Amino acid sequence: MYLSDKMQKTGKRICFVLFASVLLFLPQDTGYSEMFFFPLLSYAGKNKETNIYFPLYQYQTMQMKDTNYLALSKSEMTFPEEDVWNQSEESGDGESEEEQYVPAFFKEHSFFSEESVPCFQDTFSFTKHEKQEEYDLSQFREYETLLQSFYTIDADCLAGVDLFNVENLNGRDLRLEKKAESPQILIYHTHSKERYKETEEGENGGVIEAGELLAKILREDYGYQVIHCTEEFDTVRDDAYAKAYPRLEQILSENPGIEVVIDLHRDSGNPNREMTIDMDGEKYARFMFFNGISRSKKLGNIEYLKNDNLKDNLAFSFQMQTVLGEYYPGLTRKIYIKQYRYNMHLCKRTLLIELGDENNTLEEAKRSCYPIAHALDMVLGGEE
Repeated sequence: MYLSDKMQKTGKRICFVLFASVLLFLPQDTGYSEMFFFPLLSYAGKNKETNIYFPLYQYQTMQMKDTNYLALSKSEMTFPEEDVWNQSEESGDGESEEEQYVPAFFKEHSFFSEESVPCFQDTFSFTKHEKQEEYDLSQFREYETLLQSFYTIDADCLAGVDLFNVENLNGRDLRLEKKAESPQILIYHTHSKERYKETEEGENGGVIEAGELLAKILREDYGYQVIHCTEEFDTVRDDAYAKAYPRLEQILSENPGIEVVIDLHRDSGNPNREMTIDMDGEKYARFMFFNGISRSKKLGNIEYLKNDNLKDNLAFSFQMQTVLGEYYPGLTRKIYIKQYRYNMHLCKRTLLIELGDENNTLEEAKRSCYPIAHALDMVLGGEE
């Protein structure tokens, strides 16, 4: 019986999808799934318009040298708005993170290219804001007015006019000259296991994914050299800061050009707290800066938590807060002040950011990385 070209083409597509679906039921690490690669490659090479994604095992057809090949990446390293084939960042000890899995078939037949191949494109378009309002900082010279306007002070924490003075906070010079030859910014996560709300589509992710996007924005849009440390310090949550401390010292020692440190967290949720803001037709996760001041009402100055960079730490978060308030009103919550140190003494330009909470989605948190990067560039560039 004669079949039209259209019917034959449709039949081939159906066969291709049915055959490829077998891959979903094969263990990824046994090697059996590779037995099915060659027929798929043959068909994909003849049908260049075919681009099918298998979410369970992260199979994705992609065009390489005029031919589509099937490639495999780890599902836990794949996110819809990020390039899953980017080269991994170097960790602080000089060893790269675990490499993407590459089937033996590709290695043996030299079909696999290690060039970056974007399987996904970021569809979110961010527009930098012009200044929306102008702060008159002279109205915050009164200590109580300053605290009420910008800060939430923990009940056990001892604040004071020696630390919270608007002229000192705004007057410290935190400018940074960009240098292309060495890393200048470190992003890490004391609590790397903090994750965001699962979406209706079942998508879920955490602060590491948000941190990777922030690092990417700072590199690609603003020209900074960034290290993103994704190591886990919170296997035992109460020990996380103590466990992170020696590793941070090592990274900073091995990379003396680092002058900005960002500890990116996700806050604990409160269902009665509004944690999104609508900007430009999109929902953004609200966030807050967090500072430890090493003194409490009970102990006064906590000597074993001495921080010679404390005033610079406070100035950094304050200047970020004011820039974001002028350019993106309502996006930030008040700066939270607590009595401990949180490893912020290691670098004068240190930010601890609580980006959203468990009631936010990863996408909302990711969107907020763009204004964070914009504000950071303005403060470091002295443009605020």
